[in-house]
Amino acid sequence: MSNEIELKLTFPQKSLAALRRHPLIADAPRDGRSVTLENTYFDTPELELRERRMAVRTRKAGNHWLQTVKCAAESLGGLSSRPEWEQPYANGSFDFSAVDRDDVRARLEALHPRLIPVFTTHFKRETCILTPREGVKVLAMIDSGNIEAAERSKPLCELELELVEGDPRELYALALQLAETLPLTPENVSKAERGYRLYSNHALRPAKAKPSRLSAEQSPVDAFRIIAFDCLALWQANESGARESDDPEFIHQLRVALRRLRSALRLFGPALPGDFVQRWSDGLKDAADGLGAARDLDVMLAEVLSPVAESGLADEATQRLIAMAVDRRDREKTAAREQLLAASHGRQMLALAADLYALESDALVKSANLTTFARLQLSQLRKRARKRYVAASELHPEKLHELRVSLKRLRYAIEFLLPLLPEKATVRYANEIAEVQETLGYLNDEAVARSRLKSWAGKDPELRSGAAFVAGWHAPRIARLRKSVLPALEPILWGKAPWRR
Repeated sequence: MSNEIELKLTFPQKSLAALRRHPLIADAPRDGRSVTLENTYFDTPELELRERRMAVRTRKAGNHWLQTVKCAAESLGGLSSRPEWEQPYANGSFDFSAVDRDDVRARLEALHPRLIPVFTTHFKRETCILTPREGVKVLAMIDSGNIEAAERSKPLCELELELVEGDPRELYALALQLAETLPLTPENVSKAERGYRLYSNHALRPAKAKPSRLSAEQSPVDAFRIIAFDCLALWQANESGARESDDPEFIHQLRVALRRLRSALRLFGPALPGDFVQRWSDGLKDAADGLGAARDLDVMLAEVLSPVAESGLADEATQRLIAMAVDRRDREKTAAREQLLAASHGRQMLALAADLYALESDALVKSANLTTFARLQLSQLRKRARKRYVAASELHPEKLHELRVSLKRLRYAIEFLLPLLPEKATVRYANEIAEVQETLGYLNDEAVARSRLKSWAGKDPELRSGAAFVAGWHAPRIARLRKSVLPALEPILWGKAPWRR
């Protein structure tokens, strides 16, 4: 068995020539000639190998055939490590005797009679050897071709940096050099998983945050690293989807990932280097702000304008405003997609992953009790939310929005730290915060929409009438919610907190 450590990067087909011309690649010695590889992946009709995160593949390279078995990879920031068994494939028959993990071999032999080909990958592989310094050796493999399944096809274009000798962080150093001028993006999804998606004909779906993986034995820095890598994976998955799909939920979840990352930086800030916190707080804010306009207009259409249109009461002026919103939203979506296709986001992801791998605890932080740290930080966040509550007593929209932001940070922190806290009481508390947060979100969306529509209407009397109609349609609900939102929040912020002993 070998343990493969590689950093997988994707890039658009149009950048293939530029990658080949990059000095790191162009000046590197070749590891043999380029080869055309035909890979066939096998599974049962019920896809039982996929369910167990295993893969069985045959590969034809020239006149040679290989059989490969792979198990689940741990992939963080595009860097993956997986157990792998490779051997010659002869007479069109599998042989699993060389698999030295009893559980894996037994499962494969049990499924062997029902294995069928499910998809193939056809690509040209060009390999060069990178030796940036003594003691470091990396294979750079450029793959370009297609994935084919069930008469469907999808292009494949990626760069794999495979570690032969040296520290895994060297892979990020090389990737960042390449990403200075090339639109490289770290990729956590394997060729096999993309093949399965094509075989099943499942549309790519927006990814949402997964449950926290913290445990009380971890240091605050280790806990932050785990949370940050989970947020980075969420960012990567939704950025990939947003480049391929018009579904606005991809950009929404992408921005959620960035907000969660920034919240984690604030939460664990006392345990992290100050320059690290400042650098990434600013960088992640810039990344999120560039995608905000398209999402804000989607929300305005869904939450403010569409209910008016669906009521059947919208007049011609209101319909004109809705048409203006759709047009501007579509233009902002085009701009957002162009931003996602630029090289900057890929570089940011790679730089963040590299910094996370390099992040170390000092002796004091390493010895800190994570549960005690969590309770102290949650109490501080609730104290800040109380101050925002008091400041919002006059119900000014700006102050209500600031209160909403503080509640969101508190809820994210609770979600991150949940494994360290009493589960039932904490989940109930977080759900109560979420309900109030949703109300404050609607109040903010309506206030922003009212201001935007007024600006669009300008001095046009018909459009001003339409903007007033929209505001009037929402007014009764706004008045009711403004009256009830703070009383609903008071017992949450001043009652017993589930993380208190």
